[in-house]
Amino acid sequence: MINVRLEHVYSTISQDDIASNLQSLKRCHTLLERGEGKGSEFTGWLTLHRRMRSDLHALKTTAKRLADQSDVVLVIGIGGSYLGAKAALEALRPYFSRKGPEIIFVGHHLSGEYMEDLRDYLEDKSFSINVISKSGTTTEPAVAFRTFKTLLEKRYGTKEAAKRIVATTDKEKGALRALSDAKGYETFEVPDDVGGRYSVLSAVGLLPLAIAGIDVDAMLQGAEEAAKRYKEQSMQNPVYQYVLARHALYEKGKKIEMFIHYEPKLHYLAEWWKQLFGESEGKGGKGLFVANAGFTTDLHSLGQYIQDGERHLFETVVNIQKPTREHEVDIDEDDLDGLNYLSGRTFADINQKAMEATLLAHEDGGAPNIVIDVEKLDAYAMGHLFYFYELSCALSGYLLGVNPFDQPGVEAYKKNMFALLERPGFEKLGNRLKERIKKKTR
Repeated sequence: MINVRLEHVYSTISQDDIASNLQSLKRCHTLLERGEGKGSEFTGWLTLHRRMRSDLHALKTTAKRLADQSDVVLVIGIGGSYLGAKAALEALRPYFSRKGPEIIFVGHHLSGEYMEDLRDYLEDKSFSINVISKSGTTTEPAVAFRTFKTLLEKRYGTKEAAKRIVATTDKEKGALRALSDAKGYETFEVPDDVGGRYSVLSAVGLLPLAIAGIDVDAMLQGAEEAAKRYKEQSMQNPVYQYVLARHALYEKGKKIEMFIHYEPKLHYLAEWWKQLFGESEGKGGKGLFVANAGFTTDLHSLGQYIQDGERHLFETVVNIQKPTREHEVDIDEDDLDGLNYLSGRTFADINQKAMEATLLAHEDGGAPNIVIDVEKLDAYAMGHLFYFYELSCALSGYLLGVNPFDQPGVEAYKKNMFALLERPGFEKLGNRLKERIKKKTR
């Protein structure tokens, strides 16, 4: 299913460098499985592929109801509450001709222009809402939900609107739970033992995907197979190969990891990966800075820097070996563009050669590459990939010596924002911040 190739890193690190932390990684793996490591109360994602089986019937029944009654389903959430579903949706649905309801994600930014444009777009469309928030008070999704709940109630009335709202939230507490109980919204649970960025294989990700017609059973099967395969504590484990190689590169001064793909539909998988690793590892002055790029497009923007800029990065390339569909280059009698030498060749073949050429060029330029081969891109593979990266991230965090399941740095901007927006209880901090801003703008 997944094969990790390291031949393009050996110009920078050796096999001994990679294997030097093997025993430490084994200890980290044991801590994770025993629930004895940092943040162990948030390791429920390890078994979501099994636990969610009992909820699938109810989840798919609700998904069908929302799909049948809606032209559009708004999925309201931020961070891990939307990125996993968005990643799988973009990867698995055709680029243009799409069946079923349109899934629109909102509540992951604070653009008023986006909100007004979306309100206009919904004027002649039936719509429903899946709001996803453990607390119900995170600013971005909370204000979006208030906006579209109001619109829904004005259009359908309070009683009918309640049938068009499904909340994925805490099972007992929080503002969204209280509102759901009071209004009679159907609810699904955000597991207490799973943090947002690890939650894609819970109802957080599976409900929006089921609404869109994605085979969520196959996704869970893929994750289950990954859980079995990656238990092995040896260098034959692809997770170990990836984790140990990236850690060795980090120790050699490569401080940036770029997720590279050659298929545009993987863009949001890269965004999901970026949040997963960025929030999990970036702590205490440690951690790789994670970024992403889509080739060959970004070879015409970032390619120069990657080839010749400061030598502080490496790339991890996700390579889809078997495309779902194919297209061949036509022959042209005039051949004014000189491309007849490509006629009859598939775009996948050309894309593959572009990847191979880039791997060699970047390695020669001092930017090593890890390659992750994925046989094909389907629901099974997505579930497998999600688990592969979640396990890799958890083990990488432990190997780095940080808690991969908290995000203390995220709270800093929130406190400042609450203070500047004059939220009750933040008055003192607000006064201090306003004074700082005055001094900086004088």
